[in-house]
Amino acid sequence: MSTTTARTAGTPDADAAPARRRRGVPWLLLASLGVAALLVASLFTGQYDVVGADDGAWMFAVTRVPRTVALVLAGAAMAVSGLVMQMLTQNRFVEPTTTGTTEWAGLGLLAVTILAPTASIMTRMGVAIVASFVGTMIFFLVLRRITLTSSLVVPVVGIMLGAVVGAFSSYLALATNSLQYVSVWFAGSFTSVFRGQYEPLWVVLVVLVGIVVAADRFTVAGLGRDVATNVGLNHDRVVMLGAGLVAVATGVVAVVVGNLPFVGLVVPNVVALRRGDDLRSNLPWVVVLGVGLVAACDLVGRVIIAPFEVPVSLVLGVVGSLVFITMLVRGRRRG
Repeated sequence: MSTTTARTAGTPDADAAPARRRRGVPWLLLASLGVAALLVASLFTGQYDVVGADDGAWMFAVTRVPRTVALVLAGAAMAVSGLVMQMLTQNRFVEPTTTGTTEWAGLGLLAVTILAPTASIMTRMGVAIVASFVGTMIFFLVLRRITLTSSLVVPVVGIMLGAVVGAFSSYLALATNSLQYVSVWFAGSFTSVFRGQYEPLWVVLVVLVGIVVAADRFTVAGLGRDVATNVGLNHDRVVMLGAGLVAVATGVVAVVVGNLPFVGLVVPNVVALRRGDDLRSNLPWVVVLGVGLVAACDLVGRVIIAPFEVPVSLVLGVVGSLVFITMLVRGRRRG
């Protein structure tokens, strides 16, 4: 790491980087204000009158505040997870949805439901994290054993692995009369988030701190095994660390909220398009835009057919699939 710093110090690009970051601060503050406005709207959007009702203040504290906090933590977790996975795999199309990580988390949750129906939420979270980590490491092992002739091979492999795990989960659910549970999980939503149920999401803050601490290592590991080894970095250890952090974030979000597709695909790509691939300087932008995307999609789901609510995963799926197709078309045009 120090060798890389020594080589780049004093160069025009290295000297210009802090200036670019300073110029981006006003825009980051403006984006943060926009996201804060979305969160305020989330606090006061709903069919229950939290302002005029006698128990409005109690309902506001028990449901609206936990839901909004969950929006912030889940959006940040999934967006940053996508950023780390894209950096480690050197591929723009990778995130927990396109690598099968979320399907493995769902399989872990289903296994706990079948084997220990009365298990606590912490037990469910632990099993989901372990299953997510195992699935992510299997994905990386498969990538090492295949020839990558195109950047599209990576997400295709991940989607295929996820489809196999999802099919096994569906079969297991059918055999144990638990299919409804799987359906509810895949329909990721914040409707069931309330005080006393969302608190495990605070673990996401530990994940974010870990990613900030290891940001430079992830950036160097993203340059390839040879470059990482030349600067004295243990590439395999960094990949395992990244996979572990992503597994924790995905498992926690899966337990509390469910499946949030394409957040980790859309947000990091939008940020990288404007700011490049420096993970550390991109983190604040990824967090802010990840929270904004989830909050905006959740608001759309709450008002589009009010008084009923569309799961946020459905809205995210529509937005994310359009962005994914656009990325594929642009990549094809560029060869």
